[in-house]
Amino acid sequence: MNTEMYQTPMEVAVYQLHNFSISFFSSLLGGDVVSVKLDNSASGASVVALDNKIEQAMDLVKNHLMYAVREEVEILKEQIRELVEKNSQLERENTLLKTLASPEQLEKFQSRLSPEEPAPKAPETPEAEAPGGSAV
Repeated sequence: MNTEMYQTPMEVAVYQLHNFSISFFSSLLGGDVVSVKLDNSASGASVVALDNKIEQAMDLVKNHLMYAVREEVEILKEQIRELVEKNSQLERENTLLKTLASPEQLEKFQSRLSPEEPAPKAPETPEAEAPGGSAV
């Protein structure tokens, strides 16, 4: 970058910002890099015009990003809805299976899930083995 032709730090900053903005926005939008040269005769009007172009480009990028973010949010919301529905279905299925399983099956299942923790054992008394039996 040749900044010797600029007399004030403001002109140098505008030149640098312009080059950065054009290359950044072009890479985002896939367009060709357009180079605009500023020289010592650059008037305040050309700086304002350049600022306006940069602002328009930034607005375009902002709008594009906002659209992309909204689209991604909608996709994620749909995925969340599907996962919540699947979770509810699995919880209902789990509850149904628990109600249909015998205590022995549940105990066996619990022992498979956590082999390091012993499953609580039912008391081994005649009452526990004979349903409807009386201990009297």
